[in-house]
Amino acid sequence: MNIDLNTQTKLYGLTSDLKTLINLYNKNMMSNKILLSGPKGIGKSVLTNHFINYIFSKDEEHPYDLKNNLINLENRSFKLYNNNSHPNIFNIDLLDEKKNIEINQVREMIDYANKSSFNDKPRFVIINNSEKLNTNSLNALLKIVEEPNENLFFILIHNNDKKIQDTLKSRCIIFKLNLTFEETILISNKILNKNILEILNDELIYYYSTPGEFYSLIQFANKYKINLKEFSLKDFLLLLINENYYVKDKFIKNYIFNLIQRYFLKLTYMSKSKKITFLYNKFIKMFHYCDRYNLNYDNLVLEFKSRVLNE
Repeated sequence: MNIDLNTQTKLYGLTSDLKTLINLYNKNMMSNKILLSGPKGIGKSVLTNHFINYIFSKDEEHPYDLKNNLINLENRSFKLYNNNSHPNIFNIDLLDEKKNIEINQVREMIDYANKSSFNDKPRFVIINNSEKLNTNSLNALLKIVEEPNENLFFILIHNNDKKIQDTLKSRCIIFKLNLTFEETILISNKILNKNILEILNDELIYYYSTPGEFYSLIQFANKYKINLKEFSLKDFLLLLINENYYVKDKFIKNYIFNLIQRYFLKLTYMSKSKKITFLYNKFIKMFHYCDRYNLNYDNLVLEFKSRVLNE
């Protein structure tokens, strides 16, 4: 199975948020600076794609099916956007192997924004991972966000486990996106066409997981032929560490922090030991430090294995 969640043509969740955006846009009441904030994997990019396709496909063949929340694969705007060649959409995202969105990316967007629209349709700038803007790129962005050109809209996508600068946040209308655990399971089952409760060990099913995380976890397991039903949380962490999957796999590199947090919470629930609390605070602080400064956390992971997993 190979599904690109960013071009998912069926919107299974966040449908009320889509309708809110559409209603605001149709009534000319939508802010030109929108911040979509929510957990990683909840569907912020998918929601954005459906909203934009609704707007641009209106006057085209195969328009957006709002009744079924469905993008038509034959729609011209969808094809252009999917090929990153839509003239009215500019994307900014974190480049591979980069820890921040750089100023040259924002400058390129500003050049685009200062050009007139050839078809008099609205233009959208989509900034994914907006919490990764560095100081220079943020300052450059703020200048155009303050007074954007006419008919230019900014949609910023923010993973809310990371802090975003208040100077940017305060200039946007914020949509806080959430799913219940039941909604997450239902959406995940529809995307995967499987019952994830039957293919994951109970300890790997976490209340605060998202459909994107479940999807990526199962894709990872399929790639390396891992039966997730057989692994407890501790055994899975040992596998990821012993086989260096947290180094080899991009998803696991980011996801292992969540698993370690979860394991500490399990230990805390089972024991009120001050030692556990001390270790938890230490490791969480160090992981945040490594993430903030893009540092290698091999030693930290190995220390977690020896001191917490006792292996």
